[in-house]
Amino acid sequence: MNKLYLNIFFRNDTPEKRRNKKTAVLILLLFSLLATGCSTLQESSKYQFSEGFYRVRLNDASAKRMYVDFQEEEDSLIIYPLRPSAQGPVPDTLRGVKIDITSEREEPLAVHYTFSQPSFDVDVLTIPLKYRSGTAGFPKQLNTSVQAAIYLGLRNDYYRMGYTETPLGNYKRHFNHFGFSMGLFTGLGSAFMNESVTQGLVEYEYDGVVLVNGVAGIVGINNFTLGLAIGIDHLLDQNRELWIYQRKPWVGLAFGLNLN
Repeated sequence: MNKLYLNIFFRNDTPEKRRNKKTAVLILLLFSLLATGCSTLQESSKYQFSEGFYRVRLNDASAKRMYVDFQEEEDSLIIYPLRPSAQGPVPDTLRGVKIDITSEREEPLAVHYTFSQPSFDVDVLTIPLKYRSGTAGFPKQLNTSVQAAIYLGLRNDYYRMGYTETPLGNYKRHFNHFGFSMGLFTGLGSAFMNESVTQGLVEYEYDGVVLVNGVAGIVGINNFTLGLAIGIDHLLDQNRELWIYQRKPWVGLAFGLNLN
């Protein structure tokens, strides 16, 4: 996007229209970056089942912590019970059980396996939508300013392996994933400042920088992830005490890219 295009795009616009256009452009760029990032990180994202420590449940039996070696090329799982050691629980390689999980079979699997895995979650969050309740004579608002934050939380992922019947009468293997995370976030964002939101005491318009803090819950179902955030904003310049939304709670829609 060159300077000539920007001049044509914003020509003859009022400051309010110009700000709305800039916000729309930023949101489109943000979603483009998120889509690119999700594609890049797809192979290592948390919704894919992989080797590691899990709590393993067979049908309705009690779950036990075990080490699972997923040998995708050989269509098999090797499940190892754990034994104590000086370094903590380690896989007991002498008692591993190999399970055939071919990608396609003629009969359904008689048992269903569920694997759960707790972890520490580190994400980059963006909050494109914020809902603010009415205050100082202002009605309820839905804001679209750009926000970015680092998220730290505790996560639990659940994977259920089973087979689905096809129209040809055979059964194909699948893993269903559900994940849930709760945690805290902090970051930076922008907020439009003018006379209306500063109790009539700031006569000029500008985009103020705000510190964003709060809590968020993130739900993942297979490769779909969505979050709900509750937070407060703290304006970082000299007009902070005049801003009607200073330290007022809001509810927002959050999207994230996993970093670990």
